[in-house]
Amino acid sequence: MNTSKLLDQHYSLTAEQIDFYQENRYIKLKQVLDAETLAHYNAVISKKVDELNRQDIPIEERNTYGKAFLQLFNLWKQDEDIKQLVFSERLAKIAADLLQVDGVRLYHDQALFKEAGGGITPWHADQHYWPLATDKTITAWIPLQETPLDMGPLEFSAGSHEILEGRELSISDDSEVMIQKRLKVTDFKHVIEPFDLGEVSFHSGWVFHRAGANTTAHMRKVMTVIYMDKDMKLKEPKNDGQLNDWNTWCPGAKIGEIINTPLNPVLY
Repeated sequence: MNTSKLLDQHYSLTAEQIDFYQENRYIKLKQVLDAETLAHYNAVISKKVDELNRQDIPIEERNTYGKAFLQLFNLWKQDEDIKQLVFSERLAKIAADLLQVDGVRLYHDQALFKEAGGGITPWHADQHYWPLATDKTITAWIPLQETPLDMGPLEFSAGSHEILEGRELSISDDSEVMIQKRLKVTDFKHVIEPFDLGEVSFHSGWVFHRAGANTTAHMRKVMTVIYMDKDMKLKEPKNDGQLNDWNTWCPGAKIGEIINTPLNPVLY
């Protein structure tokens, strides 16, 4: 299937949508991808996840993180078809426009497949794991099917990027409890909404988010692409997760310099 036409077409954002993102650091956009494109990538990415998945522990015997999803990284290196989606100019331009930067480059991609009966994804902020110098980061969360509430769509605490407390927590039972407690005493809106087919969300690396359990009998299939400002510099890692990310997603990058490795091409 030739999906390149849609994936290269620009998606126009209004000034109001950009302002909404800047204030809340998340946005959900409808009709970013069409049914035909999603059906194609649902099949292609599902096949690759089946091929690469090494999780064989029964879901009831895993910890909270293990129950949250099957997680496969940098699929663009594994499949030329998936590379077309990850390198989509349509998606990358949305990311650049929302961040209000001249261009973005890839940090990495990941498939997040929440199994039937899969547990919650605890509250967290992604950038806790990233050794990146600024907050000019954004993730496209791309459901490969319509995602009702009982399938565990992504939830956001709108505007919570302003909160520093809880940023230091890795995804865990502790992060779910402690960040939830902190957010309850704020006025930040907890956004829990289903995703229509073709709807894609974009969220900042520092906005707190979570997902509910998947209580359906079907896999919740999501592909994500993480972008950063094309001029993003590497900072000194502050935890083991950031050190691991440096070695894994931008090997060879140097502290204080623009991250420009073969794994981090400019996408727009």
